[in-house]
This record gives sequence, structure tokens and C-alpha cells, in this order.
Amino acid sequence: MSAIDFHRALVFPNRIRKFRKQLNIGSLLELSEKLPGITYIRLSKIERGEIFARADELRDLGRALGVEAQELLIDVDDPAFDIAAWAEPLHGHLPTDPEGERGAVLLAAALRARRGGDPALTIAVLEQEYGIAPVVLSRIENALKPLDRWNEDVRAALRRLFAVPDDAALVAHVEALNASGALDAVLPLVANPEARLAKSRARIAALRDELAGPAVAAAEPAAAPKQRSRVADAPATDAPIEIPADSAIVRLLPVFGTPLPDGLIAQTPTGAVVEAPRSAGPRAYGLRLGRPTLGAGLPGRATLVVDPDRYPATGGLAVIVAEGGLRVLSITADRHGRMLGYSENPDLEVAIDTLDPAAVAAVLSAVFE
Repeated sequence: MSAIDFHRALVFPNRIRKFRKQLNIGSLLELSEKLPGITYIRLSKIERGEIFARADELRDLGRALGVEAQELLIDVDDPAFDIAAWAEPLHGHLPTDPEGERGAVLLAAALRARRGGDPALTIAVLEQEYGIAPVVLSRIENALKPLDRWNEDVRAALRRLFAVPDDAALVAHVEALNASGALDAVLPLVANPEARLAKSRARIAALRDELAGPAVAAAEPAAAPKQRSRVADAPATDAPIEIPADSAIVRLLPVFGTPLPDGLIAQTPTGAVVEAPRSAGPRAYGLRLGRPTLGAGLPGRATLVVDPDRYPATGGLAVIVAEGGLRVLSITADRHGRMLGYSENPDLEVAIDTLDPAAVAAVLSAVFE
């Protein structure tokens, strides 16, 4: 299987389509009607392998399909698992073009190296001055298709960025960079099957651990076992949910969080709990940072209260679903009003507006140990 096919296929290994066909659920829309908590668009992305499903979504899918949630995950280390055979029903068979794919990988590495060597060449600058939208930038840097399959606007932007007159000169320039060793440091980051396998393996393991434990729910104090928090019974909403000031109930949230490489966090249970702020929605949870990815002002031992039903605001913090785990970002906006997320360790800039809103959650508060 090619590097590009592999990248497209192994975003989220799933078996939803198989079980849907076994139950004679002919269309994804029919399945979506059984899952009011998952939008059709998100469900479609999950089935196509474009995004990871959360553990609560896997539980809902399992109930709708009549199987255990664990059965929706596959074992990428099983000798019988064939990534090409798995991917073909989802993405179709693409003819192999080794030379084109090699060129896509080299172009991705060259663009990463170009940006890495110029701190001023931010995602916003590439969009404003070169017309390369963040989503296109991400696809180029992950070698999703060869140069000749990009439209003329994108190719012209790349030629201008690398100061070359035509596509042939761009290809020659990239080849020269590779021959000189200038791309050696970034090539392992592009379309690396082993790296993607490692990330997928870690994410699947984290999901298995989470599914093996109890479903995420509000923990209730032992002193009042028959009482329930009004927040726990409330429907999901974008508006803050208020608890009366005289309420004696303290709502406790389960805390997740295991540090992963590259500043990511696995959503694995820690056994700890954190008090919920009054505005927290029914799906709020605690997330232990693990490392000071936003700098010394937010130490690694901090626990964040995250609300998936609230969208972040400028000046606050957000948690996004990234490839391989969760990422905490500081939120700001550029002069055009576009929302951007930043991380210090590693140094990242993320265009929040280009992400699926379901993959972006607001941080309501932080607790420092």
C-alpha cells in the first residue's frame, strides 16, 4: 500500500460499515436516525475513517448496531489485518503512482522545512499573502496528493512561495533540496506508516482502556446518594446551566489524561475527580495536562475542566481532538477575526475555524495541585 493511501486509511480503524450491513441498515442516514447524539456529518466522517470517535460515541454506536463497543475497534497488530484490504471499501482503489507519491512526500517535506526555517511564515501569512488555506496547507504537508493533482491556484501559490517560474522548476528545486540533505530532518514526519501506526496503536489502546471502565458520568457525593445534580439531568446546550446558589450538591467530574508524545494527551481515566463549575454542561470532564505545553503559566500538574458542548472564546483555552489524542491550545484571533490556537511546547499554530466544531471544546476552569 502506498504512503498516501496508508495516510488516508489509517486515521481511525473502524468496523461500523460491516455491522451496519449485517443489520441491513442500508444507509448511513438510517443509522444516524438511531443516534441523536451524533450528527450525520460527524458519523459520516467516523465511518469513512477521517476522524476518531470518542468512547461515548463508540458506546452509542455499539448499542445502535447491537454489538459491544470494543468490537468496533480493530487490532492493527493482528497478523490477519491487511491495511490495503481494510481501506479499499472506504476509499476505493487508487492506481499506484510511486513517482507521483514520492514527489508529494518530498514537496510536503520541503514546505515543512520552508516554514520551519522562517518563523514569520505562519499559517495566517500563508493564507493572506499566498492564498493557501489552512486545510490545503495541512493536506500538502501530509502528502495527500501529487503536485499535478492540485489546481492551478495552489500550484501557483507554491511556485511563488519557493520563487520558481513553473512546475518543472518546482519539482527540480524540491529534488535538489532532498539531494542536499536539507529535508532529512523533516522527511520522517511525512507519510510515515510506522509513525501513524504508533499513533493509531496508542489511540486504540486508550479507547480500549476507556471502554473497559465505566461510562463517563457525573460522580455523586456519598453523603447524598439519592440526590442528583440538576446539571447531570439537563440536555446538552450552548448556554450555561445554572445551579441554585443554595444547592448543597457538589458535582464531581472524572479526570482523564495520560501524556503522549508531541504534547498530546490520551483520554484515559486517572481515577481522580474534580469539582465542576456551575456553568459546566452534562458532558464536562476533567483533563490532567501532564506537561506544560502552554508554558510555565499552566504547569503540567494542572487539571482543566473541559466542556465539549461549549465553543471556546478568544482569550481562553480550548481542547481539540487531534490525530492520536487531545491537544490543549491558547485561543486568540487575527486581525481578520479568524480564531487561532497556539501551543508553546511543541510550538504550534492551529486554525480553529477549519476544524470540525465537534472536535473543539472550551476549557471552563483550571485547578492547580
